[in-house]
Amino acid sequence: MELVYSPVIAAARALFAAQGLRFRVEGARHVPTKGGAVMVLNHIGYMDFTYAGLAARPSGRLIRFMAKDDVFRHPVSGPLMRGMKHIPVDRSAGLASFRAALTALRAGEVVGVFPEATISRSFELKEFKNGAVRMAQAARVPLIPTVIWGSQRVWTKDHPKRLGRTRTPISLSVGEPLVVDRKDDADEATARLRQAMQELLHAAQEVYPPMTGDDAVFLPARLGGRAPTPERAAELDAAEAVERAARRSAD
Repeated sequence: MELVYSPVIAAARALFAAQGLRFRVEGARHVPTKGGAVMVLNHIGYMDFTYAGLAARPSGRLIRFMAKDDVFRHPVSGPLMRGMKHIPVDRSAGLASFRAALTALRAGEVVGVFPEATISRSFELKEFKNGAVRMAQAARVPLIPTVIWGSQRVWTKDHPKRLGRTRTPISLSVGEPLVVDRKDDADEATARLRQAMQELLHAAQEVYPPMTGDDAVFLPARLGGRAPTPERAAELDAAEAVERAARRSAD
């Protein structure tokens, strides 16, 4: 029982029940019951981190997520994030967050990382940053590849929230742990990790209920859906980054 995390989990589960969300978790046995590990997740919706914890519950673990420091500065979410021992990430100065993650891993925690850094508008895997692999190497802990599918239908970029009783199916798939030696090339290991997660994602998509009609906007173009292609998504991301930089300069 954690004073902050446990009540938040209870509240989240009550919300999920009210929304009628239908979760399917596969491979939860791959989450170690003790010791440090880096859980690596794809990112397709704003609620991903709230759902991802379900994959660790059968092993009795809590995930300490690495998240943008903006969330920690918010008057409501900030105290909650700190109380749950999540790890703030300042993208302009990432060394402090890297060290904080290592401290948590060496203390036996499971640290959750989104290596794409931002939500994928195409709902395909974006390029991965190698930070998750470098953490696992430095702390000598395994990587746990994990993919989520369906969460984009609840709340994602460029689409309105759907937080009512939608009965949306959401799947979580956990792959076999990937052990990376300290001598391994971090970029090559990251490529192997991404390939493992891509296989998990494609398998999850194959068995997921069809998305037709209006929901085709949440289906990758590769599968005949109306989501942006990865190339178009990259263009949208670049334009968003320019706008964000302009706002910061104006402040």
